[in-house]
Amino acid sequence: MNKEFLAMGGILKKIAPRIGAEVYLEPQWHVAGQITFKNGKHSYFRYNTLDLNSVGAADIAKDKDYAYHFMQKLGYPIIPESKTFFKSRLAEVLKKPKQSLDGAYAHAKKLGWPLIIKPNSGSQGEGVALVYNKKELEQGLKEIFKKDKIALVQKYIKSNDYRLVVLDNQVISAYQRLPLSVVGDGKATITKLLKAKQKEFSQQRRDTTIKIDDQRISNRLKRQNLNLESILAKGQKIYLLDNTNLSTGGDAIDFSNSIHPSYKKMAIKLTKDMGLRFCGVDILTDDITKAINKYWIIEINAAPGLDHYFRAGQKQAKIVENLYLQVLKSLEKRNN
Repeated sequence: MNKEFLAMGGILKKIAPRIGAEVYLEPQWHVAGQITFKNGKHSYFRYNTLDLNSVGAADIAKDKDYAYHFMQKLGYPIIPESKTFFKSRLAEVLKKPKQSLDGAYAHAKKLGWPLIIKPNSGSQGEGVALVYNKKELEQGLKEIFKKDKIALVQKYIKSNDYRLVVLDNQVISAYQRLPLSVVGDGKATITKLLKAKQKEFSQQRRDTTIKIDDQRISNRLKRQNLNLESILAKGQKIYLLDNTNLSTGGDAIDFSNSIHPSYKKMAIKLTKDMGLRFCGVDILTDDITKAINKYWIIEINAAPGLDHYFRAGQKQAKIVENLYLQVLKSLEKRNN
């Protein structure tokens, strides 16, 4: 673990004096801390989890299938045709043979290619893949099952991916997420471009490790008639992953000042309906600057990590600092 890359604790420590508070960070890793407010009361955090959300609601948010169930019950549009499948041993124990690897293939044929697969309890885009055939489906699910016993197989929807960060009655940040990409210079191979991008991330102290041998990258390149040794034309931009998480090398475009009020209203209501106060609401929609129309909830996150967004630029860093200042004020109010 590299403590340099974990931003939240350092940000809280920096901004806490603005409200007369003090932050103590556990000295070895700097990922756990204690906030002491002016009245002497304490609040605690670990990684990106703060004392804002109730344990039950936060646990539901971590489980994508349960979260989908309750959001659908509340009338929110989830990703359609989402279904869970189990690692072979678990499917056997649960006596759910139709929800094993073979069942996943049957569901995939029903949905039609391509489709999305993802771990049920994973985060930061790990294991998320867009698959186009049985081989890619089996490869992807086997990779997911190395760390998770449950996977989701979902219909693929082509649209723009946005994250809205909600704190109580306001959306305090909104940005579009784009997948890992490289831009050619007419000389370097894709491998060299990826290594250069990794170096750039390290210089930004961005906790992103590009796995050049990631099967998802190979599959994506193959679909574009490319490979890791291909040389892109100068200015040619290609995307290398299908998930848009900043933690896997994606980019962010800020929409905090241009998001339409109808999307704000929806995200705030959803957060409250799911029993949360602080939440990252991930959605697919064509244009977040226009009145809400057709959209889908990808997932909700009760501990939205903003480290990668924080390191995307000075503007983003300022947004994150202001966001956490509001979080501190909310925690202070709760501890009065």
